[in-house]
Amino acid sequence: MANDKKNDKERSVEDRLKSLYKLQTYLSEIDRIKFLRGELPNEVKDLEDEIARFQTRIQKYKDEIAELRSFVSKKEGEIADRKVKIAKYEDQINNVRNNREFAFLEKEKEFESLEIELAEKNIRQAIEKQEAKAQEIANTEEELNDNEHILEDKRRELDEIVSETRQQEEQIMIKAKELESQVDAYTLAAFKRIRRNARNGLGIVTVQRNACGGCFNKIPPQRQLEIKMHKKVIVCEYCGRIILDGALVGIDDTPAETAPAKPSRRTRASKA
Repeated sequence: MANDKKNDKERSVEDRLKSLYKLQTYLSEIDRIKFLRGELPNEVKDLEDEIARFQTRIQKYKDEIAELRSFVSKKEGEIADRKVKIAKYEDQINNVRNNREFAFLEKEKEFESLEIELAEKNIRQAIEKQEAKAQEIANTEEELNDNEHILEDKRRELDEIVSETRQQEEQIMIKAKELESQVDAYTLAAFKRIRRNARNGLGIVTVQRNACGGCFNKIPPQRQLEIKMHKKVIVCEYCGRIILDGALVGIDDTPAETAPAKPSRRTRASKA
């Protein structure tokens, strides 16, 4: 009975390792499909962000132009009011009774004239700013249109690649999900974490020429023996990847025997 439980446990580890390795092959195929898409998804995302920045910039310029127009309208109203005051002062000057009253009205009239000149200067500056903002809008819209055309081409290219590989990727994903259900949650979570940290996306590898198939560091003989026994899930002490015996998944890692070199003619003669 104890032996049966032991065998069940060993088979359970073997099954988990086999499922993980098969899952890795599916995920590696998905990685290959994504690699075929290249940098297109990132380029599309960057272009979308750039277009959003252009649109925000254009709206900001438009808001600033609206504020400048409001400012100009306000100053024009002030100029009109001050001209009314000047006309009033001129009428009063014609009816003054003494020099003191004349000097006061002239001073008020001069003050209003100076305020009108300042307001007109502010209006000219505001109009110049409006023109500069309008030019900025034109330049930004030109860049926006260029980027929109590029984005349209990139999206079309990406859609073509995705449409060619979508069905294949979806089928592989279904198989991968089915395999995930055959692995315990703890081991599966560890496998996914290793894959995220691995540069090549390999979370489980086989022993290759007495070394880890992920980082290619040598594995001690005792450790190799433990791997071949399939009693527990073993990870590489260098890279952290899960390691399994290649024979378990039908991979023969036995080095090919090399034929002995034939003795040279001079060697045979010396032996004779």
